[in-house]
Amino acid sequence: MKFLFSMIFMIPLCFYLDYWMFLFIMFSLSFLFLLNISFNWMIMDVSYLFGMNMLSYTLILLSFWICSLMVLASENLYKNKNYCNFFMLIILILMISLLLVFSSLNLFIFYLFFEISLIPILVLIVGWGYQPERISAGVYLLFYTMFMSLPMMIMIFYLYKEFCTLEFYFFEDYFESFFSFFFMNMVFFVKIPLFLIHLWLPKAHVEAPISGSMILAGVMLKLGGYGLLRVMSLFQDIGLKINIIIIVISLMGGVIVSLICLRQSDMKSLIAYSSVAHMGMVLGGILTLNLWGFWGSLVLMLAHGLCSSGLFCLANISYERVKSRSLYLNKGMINVSPSLSLWWFLLCSSNMAAPPSLNLIGEVLLINSLIFYSKLFIFILVFLCFFSAVYSLFLYSYIQHGKIYLGMYFYKCINYREFLLLFLHWVPLNLLILKCDLLVLWI
Repeated sequence: MKFLFSMIFMIPLCFYLDYWMFLFIMFSLSFLFLLNISFNWMIMDVSYLFGMNMLSYTLILLSFWICSLMVLASENLYKNKNYCNFFMLIILILMISLLLVFSSLNLFIFYLFFEISLIPILVLIVGWGYQPERISAGVYLLFYTMFMSLPMMIMIFYLYKEFCTLEFYFFEDYFESFFSFFFMNMVFFVKIPLFLIHLWLPKAHVEAPISGSMILAGVMLKLGGYGLLRVMSLFQDIGLKINIIIIVISLMGGVIVSLICLRQSDMKSLIAYSSVAHMGMVLGGILTLNLWGFWGSLVLMLAHGLCSSGLFCLANISYERVKSRSLYLNKGMINVSPSLSLWWFLLCSSNMAAPPSLNLIGEVLLINSLIFYSKLFIFILVFLCFFSAVYSLFLYSYIQHGKIYLGMYFYKCINYREFLLLFLHWVPLNLLILKCDLLVLWI
């Protein structure tokens, strides 16, 4: 609770704090929270209706880290005086809502802040987005989630009637109904997102500013995975019967989306579609209902949060200089900025699950989990892993090689802030593998 109160007290200060001072405070809170680590599955720091176990802790830490990096990535708002103080206020409100979502022990409080966290994202996209289509992107984001969350609210009232409580730890395997399964989980399938209900994601990513893309890829998709991990205990019996259908849709969808990635001409769009493919694998792992699947889903969620956010930062660094995200204009970068090419290589290789990234551990755990569930998944997973490498290499080679676009002769140098931003994405992504045993202690 102390972190929550410290952020609430910062709200009035947003209009007086300097941009760099705010950034320093955000990073300080991240490091202080890092010292608060829990080493087991037990719920700690319980106060009011909030508490954390290892699952909540890792995702809150990811939220702190990504929110701090969002501020670091948005220096242009400060330079251009583009409502910078209001931007800091939105980041703070977003961080508070994410902290409360992940640390909530009560299903209704979780639902409430799950919905509240949409509002700051909507303001980021509509307020600081680049193209006029950002209005329709915001509407997509809002209505996909709101429409699917109404059945969940009805289900929460029904749960309260049955159990006389909404605390997570009192739930038990109870529901046999097909409708109750979909009423409760449909909003999480949208948020992850499941293939066929994923169309809001590429649209929101492409229209969002860099900070919006980072938080969408880094944390908002993880809300779906976290919610499923929390409520799956209610649907163990019915899950064993119908999960197979959703797993097949998500894995086949991952392969189709990987092929869509190979036809993209917009860097941001390609990275956004690759998120759908990766999170499809996470969804498959959670729905197998076995231990390796739960472990792998958390590891890949953390890895994808850092890796995808870093790739969006790289795309934005190019966009700020070339004024285009087109793969046809951002060519021959290795001649103009070889130091940036190293970061493109490092993050694209992490995106295809090359060692020593966390993506590798996550994918190994998930592949094991899915093959234990059904041997036939081998055929889908082969294509999924192969195309994952193909579109990552396609993105890297297409941007770095080729004939330079003449507008690139005005290319500004990469500054220390941008190198620091990329470094702070890549280092946790590749060093956490040394202590990845911590990430399996939550269950």
